[in-house]
Amino acid sequence: MKLITNSDDLNEFCHGLKDQKFVTVDFEFLREKTYYAELCLIQVGSLAECAIIDPLAADIDMSSFFELMQDENVIKVFHSGRQDIEILYNLTGKIPTPLFDTQVAGMACGFGEAVSYENLVKIILGISLDKSNRLSDWSRRPLSERQLEYAISDVTHLVPIFEYLLNKLIETNRGEWLDEEMQILNNPATYFTNPIDAWQRIKHRTTNPLNLTVLRELAAWREKRAQRKDVPRQSFIKDDGLVAIMLLNPKNMDELSSIRTLRKDVVSGKLGAEILETLSGVSEIAEENYVVPPKENRSFYGSSSLFELLKLLLKVKSQEEGVVSRMIACDDDLRSFAMKKDKNNPILQGWRLKIFGEDAIALRAGKLFLGFNVETNKIEFQKIERVEEPQD
Repeated sequence: MKLITNSDDLNEFCHGLKDQKFVTVDFEFLREKTYYAELCLIQVGSLAECAIIDPLAADIDMSSFFELMQDENVIKVFHSGRQDIEILYNLTGKIPTPLFDTQVAGMACGFGEAVSYENLVKIILGISLDKSNRLSDWSRRPLSERQLEYAISDVTHLVPIFEYLLNKLIETNRGEWLDEEMQILNNPATYFTNPIDAWQRIKHRTTNPLNLTVLRELAAWREKRAQRKDVPRQSFIKDDGLVAIMLLNPKNMDELSSIRTLRKDVVSGKLGAEILETLSGVSEIAEENYVVPPKENRSFYGSSSLFELLKLLLKVKSQEEGVVSRMIACDDDLRSFAMKKDKNNPILQGWRLKIFGEDAIALRAGKLFLGFNVETNKIEFQKIERVEEPQD
């Protein structure tokens, strides 16, 4: 097993990979105590050789590895690579290119939604992985032989898996099915949390514009502080604490201290003063700039039955095609279609129109009927007549 701990060996290794058509990549990292992930180990595989790179080694310059990640002649293969790519983006300001994610490809090839690396290895290669070191502290040195063997297996098996999935995509002509998912991974916005949007991840039950605006400002304050201090956002105040502050909207320290879900050190220390300052700032926000709660879409009620039928049709078609249903359409796409909002609807474009959209049009027009065949034990449908592709 090749363990690289210095710049010369890393430069030689990365230079040797420049003539490869692809490399497989995986990271081991920690983020339990930080906002940004701490990169602890890098595994790289190829048809030629595999190696483990120690980015925490004292005598190592990672420049040649970062350059390899930008080499447009070498495909970078990850499995569920979103967090790994985020780490690279935070370190370099760049996304590895070109990019291929085997989890996304697995969805298009019928392996189910969010298929794990372990399951792909077992299904495609017939190998059961030992995952006992999955929760290792990868920042500790030295690493054991078992840890290193576990780490390298995340890229060695990925080599034949990539080749298998690529061939299957070519055989089934499904390469374009990955495009939208890959666009998400290639978009820098995927890896940046805008503090002003952080409130949208918090569970609450209010629809009051002022309350929502208070929550937006509190969540933005917490996000900025977590980013600045490089600490987990909930390490100093949890979501339920922010919601409690939102509901009470305290005006002074006594009112703030009455919230039982807040730690005493939060209230009495610097954080308490920052919270009150944030709340004070809300009073300066004009009402027209308050958060607008989502309106209840009553116009959808009359289309709800059609929506349910479309979901059933989507399930049948996705099973027939051997693809995860959300790659064809999401609930919002189906709702819009049920309400005849067809402009720019993904199900009426490209490959989705052919495998699902045409039947959806027929169903909406009352020209496609679904039924249960007791002999085949399957849901089947029959189209009365062919419905032409919609015109713009």
